[in-house]
Amino acid sequence: MRNPLFEKIEFAATDGLLITADLYLAENPKGFMVLCHRSHCNRAEYRETAPQFNGLGYSCLAIDQRSGMKVFGEVNETKQRAKAKGLATGYRDAWPDVEAAVLHGHRLNNGEPIILVGSSYSAALALLLAAQMEEVGAVVCFSPGEYLKGISVAQQIAGLAKPVFVSSAKKEIEQTAELVAEVEPRFIHHFKPEVDGFHGSKTLWKSVPGHETYWRAVKDFLRRVILPMSR
Repeated sequence: MRNPLFEKIEFAATDGLLITADLYLAENPKGFMVLCHRSHCNRAEYRETAPQFNGLGYSCLAIDQRSGMKVFGEVNETKQRAKAKGLATGYRDAWPDVEAAVLHGHRLNNGEPIILVGSSYSAALALLLAAQMEEVGAVVCFSPGEYLKGISVAQQIAGLAKPVFVSSAKKEIEQTAELVAEVEPRFIHHFKPEVDGFHGSKTLWKSVPGHETYWRAVKDFLRRVILPMSR
């Protein structure tokens, strides 16, 4: 049955693997977000939060990355296809999926820069891609870390000069601060929660105590981000 809140779509990763995604269109959007899930998850991580981003004026594309699994009552279809083809499904292997989602979102946003949202390992990927892709105008990261074998994210994003919102569970504050220490200070917005929170973007869910404090911080950041508007 079709869900009235989003349209299920498919497009190719930059290595050719077919990606499944949910497209949430806002009325009269002022921007576009690409939403990437944490480990052992899928695009359904954003079923609750994507409509709220719509309400803030952002169309959203939530993707299944090949590093994930069935959870939240949804199958990770990209992971299934990767396994069927014998492709690796580690955290770094999801790079072509996120890269392609950025490019697809950029096209859907009339060629204007998008906001890339990452959760856990995909937050690390989001920061790396932001440092390399002009299509990424800003980043929203939940619980980024050094999750990518053989890569120092902190070193790779040194000098990043794009708006970056970063937050985490309370117990992850120190490691998060270390990861983004070399991002240009005037571009970084590090929300340090007083509540325990949760790992990844799930900290925005209504079931997580204190989620409203994270939402206030995200909304404040988005008010400050000035990107070319969608036409």
